Amino acid sequence: MDLQLLKKTAIFADLDEGELARVAEICKEQKYQGGQYVFKEGEPGNRFYIIVAGEVRISRNIPGSGEEALAVLQPGSCFGEMAVFDRSERSTDAIANGPVTLMTISRPDFEILLDFNRDMAYKILWSMVRLLSSRLRVTNDNLRSLLAISMF
Repeated sequence: MDLQLLKKTAIFADLDEGELARVAEICKEQKYQGGQYVFKEGEPGNRFYIIVAGEVRISRNIPGSGEEALAVLQPGSCFGEMAVFDRSERSTDAIANGPVTLMTISRPDFEILLDFNRDMAYKILWSMVRLLSSRLRVTNDNLRSLLAISMF
C-alpha cells in the first residue's frame, strides 16, 4: 500500500509515517470492472474503501427516473465510511466507473486500529468529523438550491 495515497485520504491526512504504516497493514486490495457494483443501497455496511486507481460513481436509484449520480470520486477519495461508524445499511450505490482498484478496511480491523492507539484514533476521528461536516455542508447547499428551484 502506498503511504502517500493514504496521506492524501482525508481521514488519514493527519497521521505520521508510522501511523500510516499501521493503517496500510490492515488494507486489502479489491478490483472491479466498469459498471460493477462495489455495494448497493440497503446492503449491510461492514467496510469502507479508498480509491487507488480509477473512479467510483456514488448514486441512488430514483423511482420513476432511474439512477441519479451524486458524485464521481477520484483516486485518494474514501467512501462507505458512514456504515462503518454507525453500523447502518448502505445509503447509496457505489459503482465502478470503468476499471477501478480499491483498498478496503473492514469494520473489525478499523475498530482494533482505533483501540490500539488512542492518539491515532483521536487524529482519525477529528479528520472524520471534518470530512462529514464538509459533506453535510454540500448537502445543505444542494438542498437549498433544490428548494429555491422548486418554488418557481
